[in-house]
Amino acid sequence: MKKKICLIGPAYPYRGGNALFVAHLYSALSDKYNVHVINFTKLYPKFLFPGSRQEDISQVGVKTHPSERIINSTNPLTWFKAVRKIKQLNPDLIAFIWYNPFFGMAFNFIAGRLKKSFPGKTLFIAENIISHEARFVDSFLTNIALRHADKFLVLSEVVEKEIKELYPDKKVFRSSLPIYDCYQFDSSITKVTAREKINLSVDKNVILFFGYIRAYKGLMNLIEAMPKVLKYDNDTVLLIVGEFYEEKDKYLNEIEKLELGKNVKIIAEFVPNEDVGLYYTASDLVVLPYKSATQSGILNIAYGFKRPVVVTNVGGLPELVEEGKTGFIVEPNDPDALAEGIIKYFSLIDKSSFEKNIDEFVQKNSFKSIEDVFEQIV
Repeated sequence: MKKKICLIGPAYPYRGGNALFVAHLYSALSDKYNVHVINFTKLYPKFLFPGSRQEDISQVGVKTHPSERIINSTNPLTWFKAVRKIKQLNPDLIAFIWYNPFFGMAFNFIAGRLKKSFPGKTLFIAENIISHEARFVDSFLTNIALRHADKFLVLSEVVEKEIKELYPDKKVFRSSLPIYDCYQFDSSITKVTAREKINLSVDKNVILFFGYIRAYKGLMNLIEAMPKVLKYDNDTVLLIVGEFYEEKDKYLNEIEKLELGKNVKIIAEFVPNEDVGLYYTASDLVVLPYKSATQSGILNIAYGFKRPVVVTNVGGLPELVEEGKTGFIVEPNDPDALAEGIIKYFSLIDKSSFEKNIDEFVQKNSFKSIEDVFEQIV
């Protein structure tokens, strides 16, 4: 009989990287284990969510899977219901997807209530420990939830070190985010046709910044790097694709101030699954100018499309880049360094080896062995 794993976290029809990770985890484990996903009925109250919507409106689902929507993050009655359901399932492992202290109260309650019934069976899969935009209460909410963990699964070396410092007596396992090669829906789309669809010239260098826009992602530094990039090649285009989670005007004002209007194209919206490939295929280089990070699904999507990257030396991002082979690593909060990394790539006479190197890196992706990791955990 298969062992049972209960995953607790956001899943389809929610959008975003965490739901995507749950989908890949479900896909990787469901052949060997009986996997049951306890999903949310509500993630964030509307007034706390900066985006336009929390659920995925894509016409095409990515690795959709069954889940039971039970938990409302702000309604304790649903936490009781989740506890009852998990007890009925009687799993061999209870795995919480941890990425934001906002869920600390709910996870503290659920994990705490289950601890006596399932000793040694609580796993926290930690994307990060304290959120990128930490608030005063984040440490408290993190600690009350993570104290219930019997063991941890981390997705980067930097988080592994943090966990071991905070919880030296607890076992820590390590894997990585999967390579998100799940957006290739239309194999007929080429760089030429993709650029035609979004009205970009075929013969220009295109830099892609993709994903929702918050201060910690460093988009302003990338915008400030563009004048130096344009001194090298004044036809380079910065393609910004993503929903603004903060004031959009400050970015537009900076673009106007630096006279970048003809070199910046903005698609200010959440991109449905079926259109993700359009923007990656149209790009030459994906840039992650983050001020802080643990890891990023944006990079893993880039590798899924065999696109090289320029990343800042923060968190776990450098772990995923082979310097000069799959991309370049630059110091954070330094527009000049960012520009130099971009120019370094575009100035290469032969860029053909990058695709081969990325393909080799993808084959070594440690998520491929996640089933073996869970054999040790369960």
